[in-house]
Amino acid sequence: MKAIILAAGRGARMRPLTDHTPKPLLTVRGKALIEWHIEALARAGVREIVVNTAWLEDRIVTALGDGSRFGVAIRYSLEGRDFGGALETAGGIATALPLLIDHADDPFWVVSGDIFAPGFGFDHAAVERFTRSDAQAHLWLVPNPPFHPKGDFGLAADGHGLADGAGPDGQTWTYANFALMRASLVAHIAPGTRLPLAPLLFDGMRARRITAELYRGEWENVGTPAQLEMLNPAL
Repeated sequence: MKAIILAAGRGARMRPLTDHTPKPLLTVRGKALIEWHIEALARAGVREIVVNTAWLEDRIVTALGDGSRFGVAIRYSLEGRDFGGALETAGGIATALPLLIDHADDPFWVVSGDIFAPGFGFDHAAVERFTRSDAQAHLWLVPNPPFHPKGDFGLAADGHGLADGAGPDGQTWTYANFALMRASLVAHIAPGTRLPLAPLLFDGMRARRITAELYRGEWENVGTPAQLEMLNPAL
């Protein structure tokens, strides 16, 4: 079981902090955002992690190294060096596939490097359920935050994601940027292509190939200096 941590973005809303520090290396409660994920993945038994990079990517490589201090092996998909900039989410995952899978049907974890969710456990039971299914992806959804009140997806009673409206609970939910995926979701994308993930998720939901569940733990999409400050109260 491998994982990719998406860490290529510019983090423009976080400026001026991200003018000199990649967003995933910003510190929350004494630890870089991306380190929270690496340590949680290691606790869950994941031993191989891919990190895609673009903006200030040398600083991420220097900070994390080969991963040995976390008990994992980290490899890098260097989008800045190889393609001149970030490839967005789907393009980044597709380009990193040779590092992520050994066989075409292998599942892998996907998590964004700028999400703070210290209680998310990368549950092995979820991996087993996903492996037995024919879904292309399984997403975790959270209650809509103030900056995204309309949400992204509904959730059907049978656990399938809904692209075009609320589920039977009358709610829409926000994608938490945690997922299990299979290569088939992005395998048609040529390496180096710049492409977002959302349209693929919408299409996959309409084809009933995307499942989802709710996550109720602490979660924050750390997008602005104010959000970062809120997570780092003065001692």
